[in-house]
Amino acid sequence: MRISKESLEKLDKEYNGYLDGERLDKFFDEFEINFAAGHWCAGDFCDRFAPLGYNSDNPDFSSDIVNQIERVAKARIKGIEFHEALFIDKSYKKDPSTIERVKEALTKYQVVPTNMNTNLFSDPKWKLGGITNPNKNIREDALNVALQGVEIAKEIGCTSAALWPGSDGWDYNFEVNYGKLLDRFIKGCIAINKKAKGLGLKFGVEAKLHEPREGNMIIATTHKAALAAKAVNEECEGTNMGVAIDYGHEQMYANEPADNLYTLKRFGVPIVNFHVNNAKLHSNDEDRIAGTGDIWRLADFCYAAIDTDYQGWFGEDQFTYRTDPVKSMALSRELFGNAMKKALAIYAVKDKLEEAQSTGDATATIDVVKKYLM
Repeated sequence: MRISKESLEKLDKEYNGYLDGERLDKFFDEFEINFAAGHWCAGDFCDRFAPLGYNSDNPDFSSDIVNQIERVAKARIKGIEFHEALFIDKSYKKDPSTIERVKEALTKYQVVPTNMNTNLFSDPKWKLGGITNPNKNIREDALNVALQGVEIAKEIGCTSAALWPGSDGWDYNFEVNYGKLLDRFIKGCIAINKKAKGLGLKFGVEAKLHEPREGNMIIATTHKAALAAKAVNEECEGTNMGVAIDYGHEQMYANEPADNLYTLKRFGVPIVNFHVNNAKLHSNDEDRIAGTGDIWRLADFCYAAIDTDYQGWFGEDQFTYRTDPVKSMALSRELFGNAMKKALAIYAVKDKLEEAQSTGDATATIDVVKKYLM
């Protein structure tokens, strides 16, 4: 982000009141807030109650990747995340024609590729895990898929690659040896990070408490992701591996998202990517429209991103099953932008906030921020 005294002074003038339309566009440009959406946000959504998808009865709706890119552009969103599975065939070989088709669509719709996620969860082959699978041959296959995904990320023009280890974990006590599982995970991440680093890409791991695993995923919290990243970075030398923070995943275990940003900075673990959305506390990962939950918590998170000098992308990760995907993506961008404006307004009076914080009196800090949040 780009923040200066001059730009902060515009908050009460050019950007006063609620932001939408062209004023919102200008706000994002003014402060260089990089906003993206996962390609899946622009597609159809299914669950176990509607396995064919909630738009399956609409003959005019297509989840083809080019249509998804077009919808992201219609939502006035500048960046897009992918899964490497989009660019491979059933035998896990790269599909050059799809890669070329996507690159042409990105140019046509002027959308920037940001992050390449790794799909090691949707194929039944990975039901017992990807890079931690008990079967050595399957572990090696999973690693090869991840390494190929890094290559695809480079070809498409992404700046980072990420691993969400959805299938890696356990469902019951005593099901796995936790230490051996973690060793396998770190070993795999070392190989992926070396590949990414060699191609000039950042690599990050996204934590989640559970789901699809019923018990725990191998990297259940951002704190554990940071520990794994530190171990990998020590082996690889440097700080190329970091974490991808999903706002809704933090809600699952009622962690304070803002706190994690300062913790990661203190321990030298970079934030590779953000996923913004909303979820209910102590619930599952609903991936609701960003900004529809506790605005204090979201603004606090935005303030922390500003104060810790985050310079990456904020990417939507949402599953809006029953609403139009373009409208839903646009709403997330709009609500997030207005939350970020509140955080910037508070940042403009940072000295007053820190003076209040130094007293230890919560009411003193509330007095500073209340008019920006209510």
